[in-house]
Amino acid sequence: MPEPVETTNPDGVDYGWVMQVTFVATILVGAPAIALASTAVTLPTWGARVEFAVRVGAAVWLVVAVCVFAYAKYAQDQ
Repeated sequence: MPEPVETTNPDGVDYGWVMQVTFVATILVGAPAIALASTAVTLPTWGARVEFAVRVGAAVWLVVAVCVFAYAKYAQDQ
């Protein structure tokens, strides 16, 4: 039987899992958060809308990434 092409045995936090969960959670949390936050701001042009989405999306991504990493670190220690 041939050897698997890729295997992983992470020592510590599995960063692949952290990245995947961060990506999915950011979309699930970020899209509604940006839509909700945009109701309180006047965005007259498409450029302003894009800039707003990028700025708020970056903040959401950072918060989600830190939370997912903290959870992975906590779960590893259990």
